[in-house]
Amino acid sequence: MRVPHPDRRNLLEGRVALITGGAGGLGLATAKLFLKEGARVVLADHDAGALRTASASLDDVNVSTATGDATVEDDVAGLVDGVIDRHGRLDVLVTHAGPPAAGARVTELDVDEFDRTLAVHVRGVFLACKHGLRVISDGGSVVIVSSVAGLRAEAGASAHAAAEHAQVGLMRSVAKEGAARRIRVNTIHPGPVATDAPAGVGAQIPLGRSARPEEIARSVLYLASDQSSFTTGSTLVVDGGLTA
Repeated sequence: MRVPHPDRRNLLEGRVALITGGAGGLGLATAKLFLKEGARVVLADHDAGALRTASASLDDVNVSTATGDATVEDDVAGLVDGVIDRHGRLDVLVTHAGPPAAGARVTELDVDEFDRTLAVHVRGVFLACKHGLRVISDGGSVVIVSSVAGLRAEAGASAHAAAEHAQVGLMRSVAKEGAARRIRVNTIHPGPVATDAPAGVGAQIPLGRSARPEEIARSVLYLASDQSSFTTGSTLVVDGGLTA
């Protein structure tokens, strides 16, 4: 049961949020916080078993799930239409892409791996925006969860860097298209997160540790809520100073 804070209204009260890639650690942390802030949440993912586990862990009547492949247009259109059929509206769209490509220098990178990475990270976000903006409420928010790879690059990560940089360009264009309807579109760029960071990576971060999933979720909430009412076309970096 939700217990509202006595001093303020929940930030997403009455709103409907669709979170793609929602069965993963960041998606699940975001869903948990959104539910706490009053939203009805639809978790979407290609992994039906992981979705069932995620939904059970949330244990909230205001969460539902939908299975689909983020790179298949009919699946994405169906996810969006399903949200409207179930809830009658969509106010917040959060896209969580899949894992990065396997590390390899460009001369050794498999073409299929390169294509797969761009399909998940770029085509998937494009399709979510294409169909989400058809129905999202005026004044709504689109949050594209990218990574620090969208703002910097390392040797051996050409596919991932190319895909995440492409997300930023896509975001900036869609932000201008949505502005007439007060739809805000932004990317968020987490650094290493504790659930997936290799051992020792915290030593590279000025704040001395990896992020916790709930810390990234709070930044997603900021972009999803009216707290960021004049923020669009922006890249929000949440990396403990890694890219500073």
